[in-house]
Amino acid sequence: MTDLHDLSAHQLWMGYRTGAISPVEATRAALKRIEAWEPKINAMYVVDAEGALAQAKASEQRWRKGRQLSPLDGVPITLKENIASKGVPTPVGTAAAILTPSAVDAPPAARVREAGCVFLGKTTMPDFGMLASGVSSLHGTTRNPWNLKRNTAGSSSGAGAAIAAGYGPLALGTDIGGSVRLPAAYNGIFALKPSLGRIPINPPFLGRVTGPMTRTVMDSAMLMNHLTLPDGRDYMSLPFDERDYPKLLDGEVKGLKIGLLLDAGLGLAVQPAVRKAVEQAAKLFEAAGAKIEPVKPFMTQAMADGLNTFFQSRAYTDFAAMPPERQAKVLPYIATWCGMAANYTAVDAMRALGQVFALREATVAATLPFDYVISPTSPITAYDAEEAAPGNDPQFKSEHIRFTAPFNQSEQPAASICAGYDEDGLPIGLQIVGRRFDDAGVLRMSHIYEQMRPALRAWPEP
Repeated sequence: MTDLHDLSAHQLWMGYRTGAISPVEATRAALKRIEAWEPKINAMYVVDAEGALAQAKASEQRWRKGRQLSPLDGVPITLKENIASKGVPTPVGTAAAILTPSAVDAPPAARVREAGCVFLGKTTMPDFGMLASGVSSLHGTTRNPWNLKRNTAGSSSGAGAAIAAGYGPLALGTDIGGSVRLPAAYNGIFALKPSLGRIPINPPFLGRVTGPMTRTVMDSAMLMNHLTLPDGRDYMSLPFDERDYPKLLDGEVKGLKIGLLLDAGLGLAVQPAVRKAVEQAAKLFEAAGAKIEPVKPFMTQAMADGLNTFFQSRAYTDFAAMPPERQAKVLPYIATWCGMAANYTAVDAMRALGQVFALREATVAATLPFDYVISPTSPITAYDAEEAAPGNDPQFKSEHIRFTAPFNQSEQPAASICAGYDEDGLPIGLQIVGRRFDDAGVLRMSHIYEQMRPALRAWPEP
């Protein structure tokens, strides 16, 4: 039998319907995993065991009375620390934050609360979400369950580790340059970065989205049914498009034109094991009837530098507004990185923004000839846990995010799904990208690949 903590949200739903499983049992199993794993991986910012069990008991009563709020009623979930939930401070990963409890739920938290999900707690993230790493001045180092000496990536670092470790089947992360997809790749799970505005958030920002992080594509599809409900607080959100995402997963790839991007054109070189896994995925799609064609690199160094300068300037604006005693608490790596913007001019910032939009245009143009594009999520597997970035040099902070960051700026949906493992047993991520607004299509392609790929290894144990 599958252990209770390894059951998917879909399996829990079926168990709740028949009475074979109770939300209280599922919540206790998740809390037991947290107790066993947390001293090793440090994935949680807050654990609310008492509150979670109270929510689970209320859900259990609803199921018994046939008054469940949704199929996800009673399913354990974690939320990334920067997704505001009522009564919990949102320090965005930095020790420099003022710990004021949030007055209300942000839209994603509100939607999963309305669905009856059981809130286990909040997961860790790096300072300001500005690292694709598990290092934080507030939380310390979050570690990869597959190998405690390796990184989780980020900035949804705790969320990725939590799903791999069995802290319930559902997690919510955020992504502005790869922050749900990179942890998905390094931790061997599934994550969807939806089209900008598909899932209402607050506050919205250029390229920033909330995305579901799960072990299965079906579980993410189930979450999308709730996360996509409208919320007027997001003034950048898309018009509500009512659809049942789980029912849209079935399909075929025959006749589709799939682009294969194996070279980002810059950044870290793709490791041989990563290239091999992505090429094997392409062969599976081809065998199923898709036409595979290469995609040429489209991101230039000027675009990459512009993106870096833009986010440096954004981060330095917040950093410079802090008094010196709070600045001293920021992770030194981040302080050094954003401090490079101290001498930037308004012209520098506007030129950088221009390069961001040039990247957007280039990304759309390169992918437009294809129904979908596949690529590595990351050119490498998980690097050293203690490093803020591979090599730990603030001058080269983003060399491992060149495959993911363009699709935030182009607003296209993109997912990461486990495509195998390297010679050290570390997971490899396959990125699947769709045209703007085709979130259902990316989920469908991911589900098709999930069924075709070789069997995955057993999940790590504490």
